[in-house]
Amino acid sequence: MSAKDPRGPAKTITSVPAIPIEEVARHPRPGMAVPASFAFSPNDRLIGYLFSPEASLTRQSGAFDPENGEHKPLGAPPDRGATEENVSLEEALRRERQRQLELGVTHYAWAEHANRLLIPLQGSICVQDGPDAPLRAIVERDEKPVLDAQFSPDGNWVAYVQDAELYAIPAGGGDPRQITHGARGTGRTNGLAEYVAQEEMDRSRGFWWSRDSAGIAFVEVDETHIPVYRIMHQGKDAVGQDAQEDHRFPFAGEANAKVRLGVVSLEGGAPVWMDLGDDGDIYLARVQWLPDGSLSAQIENREQTELELVRFDPDTGQRRTWVRETTEVWINLHDMFKPLKGGGGGFIWASERTGFAHLYLYDDQGDLVRPLTGGQWVVDAIAAVDEQRDQVYFTATRDGPTERHLYAVSFSGGEPHRITHEPGMHTIVADHACERFVDVCSALDGPPTVTLRSLADGSMICTIYDERDPRIDEWALEPPELVTVQNRDGVTLHGALYGPPPSFGPGPYPAIVSVYGGPDVQYVTSAWRMTADLRAQHLSRLGFLVFKLDNRGSARRGLYVEGAIRHRLGHIEVQDQIDGVNWLIDKGLADPHRVGIYGWSYGGYMAAMCLAQAPDVFKVAVAGAPWVHPDGYDTHYTERYLGTPQSNPQGYQESSVSTHVEGITGKLLLIHGLIDENVHFRHTARLINALIRARKPYDLLLVPDARHMPRKREERIYREERIRDYFGQYW
Repeated sequence: MSAKDPRGPAKTITSVPAIPIEEVARHPRPGMAVPASFAFSPNDRLIGYLFSPEASLTRQSGAFDPENGEHKPLGAPPDRGATEENVSLEEALRRERQRQLELGVTHYAWAEHANRLLIPLQGSICVQDGPDAPLRAIVERDEKPVLDAQFSPDGNWVAYVQDAELYAIPAGGGDPRQITHGARGTGRTNGLAEYVAQEEMDRSRGFWWSRDSAGIAFVEVDETHIPVYRIMHQGKDAVGQDAQEDHRFPFAGEANAKVRLGVVSLEGGAPVWMDLGDDGDIYLARVQWLPDGSLSAQIENREQTELELVRFDPDTGQRRTWVRETTEVWINLHDMFKPLKGGGGGFIWASERTGFAHLYLYDDQGDLVRPLTGGQWVVDAIAAVDEQRDQVYFTATRDGPTERHLYAVSFSGGEPHRITHEPGMHTIVADHACERFVDVCSALDGPPTVTLRSLADGSMICTIYDERDPRIDEWALEPPELVTVQNRDGVTLHGALYGPPPSFGPGPYPAIVSVYGGPDVQYVTSAWRMTADLRAQHLSRLGFLVFKLDNRGSARRGLYVEGAIRHRLGHIEVQDQIDGVNWLIDKGLADPHRVGIYGWSYGGYMAAMCLAQAPDVFKVAVAGAPWVHPDGYDTHYTERYLGTPQSNPQGYQESSVSTHVEGITGKLLLIHGLIDENVHFRHTARLINALIRARKPYDLLLVPDARHMPRKREERIYREERIRDYFGQYW
C-alpha cells in the first residue's frame, strides 16, 4: 500500500468491489429504505406506514391489510408532498429539529376514534375519510405557513398553528376558528414548542387536545427578551431581508424562553393558566391529558437535577405533585409515563433512581406500589400496557447494551420474559388491543425486515416487508466486527472494527477512528446501520482500518457510566478513545504513526479535542460542524452536563477546544455550514481565531448553503471526497 495515497492500490483489488463516492453520499443507505412511521388504524384492521418504492428519500403513504396481505396506497402521490424547495422557513427549521431528510409525504395520522386520516401536503391540510375515500383539502396553502396539524380524539376537528395563533377547523370542511389570541404581532407564539423543547427535550408539540375533544392545552412562548442572533446567507445572490435569518437563541447561562401552559375551550374565550410553580425559570418537558379529564405535566428545574410529575385541575389551574425525582447527576427526560384507565387509576413511571432506567407502578395518589423491573440494564421504552392482562410490554438492554429486545412483565413484578427472538435491534409498534405488534428488526448481518407478530409470544403472523437492496450484494457489504475494550479504569467499552480487504495484508494498518462520543447517543449497536455506513466501508476498502468506540458518556449504559463526564466535557471521552487506539496498537491492527479521527457535531468536537489533547496518538483529524465552545451553545443541552458558565467557569474553559490548541501538531480539516442555526459557524470561527493566535495551521471547508447537515447531493458528494482525500493526502 502506498505510504502517500491508499486510493492507488485500492483500484487493483478485484475481490472487493469499489464503492463509488457518489453512493457514499447517497441517502437512504443500502437496505435502509424500509417502511417507517407504522401506526395501526383505530380498529386495528390496517397498518399505516410511509415508504419509498424507488428506495429514495421521497416517500408516500400506504397501508397493509393483515387479513389478505395486501398493500394499498393512502392519501396523495408523493409529488404533491414536500421538497427541499417548497417548504417554508418555519417548516424547514422544524425538519432540522427532527433530523428529517425524507421528502414527499412526511407525515400522516389516524384519528384516535374515527376512521379518518390526516395528511399535511405542501403547507395544506388534507383529510381522507377512510383508506378508500378521496383526499380532501380542508386548509389550503397560504403565505403564512400552517404548522403541526393534529386531529381531535373524536376525529371531528383539526387544530393547527398559523401566524403565531392556534386554530381549529371541522374535519368535514368549513371555516377555521381562531382559538387563541394575543400573541400575533408581539413576538410571542401560542401553540408552538420553543427551540430547546424541539432540539433538546424531544418535545416537538406546543398544544394537546383534551380527551373529550372539547378543549386544548397549549403553551404560550415569549422569547422577546432573548437577543436576536442573526445568520447571513453568504452564498445567496440576494442581499438584505432575503439573505438573513434572525433567531432568538438561548445561549448557556443566559435567559430562556418564558413559557406558560394554558387550557382553552374549543369555543374560544380566555384561557385558564396552569400553576407551573413559583420559579419561572423552569422547563416544561412533557404535557399529557389523563383518562379522568385532568391534565399532567413534567416540570424540570433549570439545573436539570429535579423533575416533578404534576397533575392539574384544568378548570382552576391548581396543581398537585405526584412524583418528584432528584439526582446528583442529571435528569434524562423520557416518554415512559403511562396512566392506567381501570382499577382506580394509577400509572406506570420510569426512573433512573437506581442508576438505571426502570419501571415503577404507582397508585392514583402518587404513592409507589412496587418496582416492576430492576437490574444493571436499562428500559428504553414502553411499547404497550395491557390492563386486562396486567402486563407491561417494554424494550430494553436486558440481554446486552448493543441489542434491543421486547419484554413483558406483570403488574405484580417478577422476572421479565423476552418476546423477540432474533438478535439485533427491534423497534416495536403494538396494536390497540395488545394482541399484535409490528417488529422492525435489524441486525449486523441483515438489513431491516418488518413483520407482524403475536404480542403473547413473539411468533410471526405474517411478513410486511422483506426486500433485499441489490446494492448490498453489488458491493459485497460485510458487517463490522463488534469488540469490547477495557479502558484504564476497568470499564468495558463497546466498539466496531471495519478491516481492510485481505489483499492489504495482516496489518498494522493506517487507522481512522469514526467518533461521536457525546451523551444521549449510542454509536455502536448490533444494527444494520453499522454495516450500511458506506463512509466506513469505503475507507476500509482503501486500506484503512476504521474503528468506532462508545466512550463513557454514551447512552444505554446506565446513569453512572453516562454521568462520568459531568462538569467537564472532552476529557474522559478523549481518554477512552486513546485507550481504544492503544488496544488496536497492542493487537497489531493499527500503525501507531498513522492514526486519524473524524466526526460530526459532538463528534467534530471530539475529533478536534483528540488531536489537541493527544497529539502523540492522533495525527490527522476531520472535524465537521464542531461543537467547540460550550458557552456558544444552548441552555438545556450545555447546562445539563456543565452547569452554567457562572457556576462552573473552569469546567467551561477546560471543555473548550480553544483552550487546548497549543497541543495540536497534526493536520486539521474543519468543515461547517454557514447557515447552521444549531451549532453556529461561530464555533468554528472562534476556534480559527485560537488557531491563528497559536500559529497552528488548519484547513477549512465551508458549505455556504448548509445547515447542521448538508442536504444537497452535490454538497454531500464534495464533502465525502474531501474527507477521503484529506486522509489519503497524509498517508
